[in-house]
Amino acid sequence: MKSKLEDILNKLHRGEITPKNALQILKDFPYQDLSFAKIDHHREIIRGFPEIIYGLGKTDSQISKIAQEILKKGSNLLITKLEPSVFKKIKKKIPKIHYNALAKAAYLKQKKPSLGKGKVIIMTAGTSDIPVAEEAFVTCDILGNEIEKIYDVGVAGLHRLFGEYGKIKEARIIITVAGMEGALPSVVAGITNSPIIAVPTSIGYGASFNGLAALLAMLNSCPGGVAVVNIDNGFGAGYLASLINHL
Repeated sequence: MKSKLEDILNKLHRGEITPKNALQILKDFPYQDLSFAKIDHHREIIRGFPEIIYGLGKTDSQISKIAQEILKKGSNLLITKLEPSVFKKIKKKIPKIHYNALAKAAYLKQKKPSLGKGKVIIMTAGTSDIPVAEEAFVTCDILGNEIEKIYDVGVAGLHRLFGEYGKIKEARIIITVAGMEGALPSVVAGITNSPIIAVPTSIGYGASFNGLAALLAMLNSCPGGVAVVNIDNGFGAGYLASLINHL
């Protein structure tokens, strides 16, 4: 990807911006200090996408200010773990922003991202796992990926999974989202050669220990090619899937 620095220098050379304008643009590199946050504007150059805002623990004014500065750079915006009440306040300041209520994620596309090489399939074991899967979906989507969802195909009814086998074979990467005993990624890894990203969720009865049982089961998965992210970390799974899909 052509870096922003190269773009600024080329514009300066062509006379499209003045040295004063160039200095104004560059002053916030490598990061912009807002006192309560330091926005890493070089993140997009290094990773291909700007900083993602983690919504929990921040005030609506803090989130709004960080988001506005990211948008000023012409970048796309993603905010995760954002409660609906906080989103309503942010939308008053950023009217064009969108919200996925299931994922509790807000996003705004200002430019079309480059498309990944293949299809990312996002699967859930049960309906209760969908919110985490939707966080993975929003992340994959704003990072530029073709995505297909296959929900509620857990091992309690294995025939449901094999009913989707034709779609599964088309995937370049598969994200599997499961709580309870977390068996879905092992089963899927046994029937496909695609890399599997496993996401344990905090769904389950008492002995699931808020997702710890699923996490340990996924870490001990027998088939090869299964990578595991943290409990309820749909964002992490979506980001990793996108990196693989853009290689």
